[in-house]
Parts: sequence; structure tokens; C-alpha cells
Amino acid sequence: MTWLITGGAGYIGAHVARAMTEAGESVVALDDLSAGVPARLPSGIPLIEGSSLDGDLLKRVLAEHGVTGVVHLAARKQVAESVAQPTRYYRENVGGLATLLDAVAEAGIERFVFSSSAAVYGDPGVDLITEEAPCAPVNPYGETKLAGEWLVRAAGRAHGISTVCLRYFNVAGAAAPELADTGVFNIVPMVFDRLTRDEAPRIFGDDYPTPDGTCIRDYIHVADLAEAHLAAARRLAGGGLTGDLTVNIGRGEGVSVRELITVIGEVTGDRRPPVVEGRRPGDAPRAVASAARAAEELGWTARREVREMAESAWRGWLLHHGS
Repeated sequence: MTWLITGGAGYIGAHVARAMTEAGESVVALDDLSAGVPARLPSGIPLIEGSSLDGDLLKRVLAEHGVTGVVHLAARKQVAESVAQPTRYYRENVGGLATLLDAVAEAGIERFVFSSSAAVYGDPGVDLITEEAPCAPVNPYGETKLAGEWLVRAAGRAHGISTVCLRYFNVAGAAAPELADTGVFNIVPMVFDRLTRDEAPRIFGDDYPTPDGTCIRDYIHVADLAEAHLAAARRLAGGGLTGDLTVNIGRGEGVSVRELITVIGEVTGDRRPPVVEGRRPGDAPRAVASAARAAEELGWTARREVREMAESAWRGWLLHHGS
């Protein structure tokens, strides 16, 4: 089989490309390079610069490379940006997906893995979020991921495409320093950025109904996430799945923001106490996955702990940003 990975030069995409290549899968990457870095990709993987909104390009790539399955990661993913630019998010995240699915259906491809998000749940108010929890996203980014799931399943039913939707929780870490997240949008690099600038980390709200008053999240190592994609692709390739499957990808363990900052302080040697600011709109007190279905359906379980996430991310930060 040959798998097309959209967003393949991105932080997550490059990890998926590496995991699949090391497992012997044939991979081709598509990326518009708005956030992707070509050097992240293993040597030998073809990289096509372009957008999933370009239907003609997609048809050529699928045909020329003999693609038999797709892993779709390309999307905009910043919550605040989605609030400010909702039409852009719907156009790129949902419109790009629709264009890609049209090309996939026309090419007769029958396997599709979709990068979704725990943002589809909003704030379900439960200790462990199962895949049956009501979906009520609280921002346009989450809305586009939920609409994307609907579209993937509908296209799958219409065109005989077997599909897997992976709902990621909070991604961190790096399999190698050169693959690290170079943006400053997620909590771990945001803390690194503050420390590098000789500033204290920030906590947004310490009055939540949690043991230490800060939000609790489920953090997943990006290398574990990449292995989940490989497991999903192999489940589809093996022919044991027809129809659709939706799976949470998390560790099933909650870590508070304060606890995470403490671990980062131990890893970096900078243990200055965080400053507390007001809550951010839309932050749920707790969002932790039930990971049982991933183990049952994909034979996948997260293996890496939070300290390993922080240590590997810090090595990547130092490589890209200096000490």
C-alpha cells in the first residue's frame, strides 16, 4: 500500500510519516508548508507542496503515486485564530476535506484516516470522556473537526470508503529534537518560551473545581500518537474494518496545569513559581480520555509518560531556539 499524508511536513505529520516509514509502509507527503518543515521528513519520502483545496493537484498526486490510503492531518488548529477567522477555518478545514474526499472517491481509494480532536466534545462534564459523550464544541476549530467527522462518515457510506476518525487529546513531546513543535501555541512550548525570556509561566485560572484549582488535561506523547495512526492504517489495510470507527487518542490519565508546570520546572531546572491570571473563555475544568476503545479496536495503548514528553520537548526547544 501507499499512503498519502496531508500535512506531512508538520509537527504531527512528520512523526506519522516517520512511524509509518519505519514500519515498512510506503508514504508520500502533501503540505502547503504554511507550518510544515521539509527537513522533518525522512529521506526518500516524496514531498508535494500544495493544498488540499487544490482538487486537480490532489487527483494527480493520487494517480501518479498509486495512493491506496489517505491520512488527513492538514488543517488549521489554533482555537483563538478560529474565533477571529471562522470563515477561514471552515473553508480550509471543511472545504479542504470535501475536496480531498471527492478526489479519493474518484480514485476509488477505500481507506481514510481523519485527524480529529477532543475539541469536538466541548465540556461534557465527566471524569473520563468516552466516544459516546455528547459533542458540543465551544469554538469554530472544534466545530470544523466535528463537521469533518460527519463529512468523512457520510462520504464513506456513499463511496464505500472505510474510515477511522482519531480524536486527539493534548499532544506534546518529540520523537527526536529535529521533529519538535517549533510553534508557541500549545502549553509546553508556551512555558518554555516564558522561561527562555526570563519570565514566569502563566496559569489561566486557579479557581476551577479540581484538586489544585487548575485545569486537568490528558497529555499524549506525539510518538504515541504517531503509532496510533500506524495502528489505524494497518487496521484499515488488513480489511478487518468496514464502515467507520471513531476513537479517542489519549493516556486516560489527567494532569493539572500546575502539575505539568512543576514537571517542566524539574526538567529545565527553572522552578520559578507560575503567575496566575484570569480564566480563558471556553476552558473546560477537566478533559481526560477514556482510552479503552483504542486498546480494543486498534490494539494501541500510550506508552510514554508526561516527564518523557517534557524532556523530549525541551531537547527540541533547545535545538530550535537555543538555551
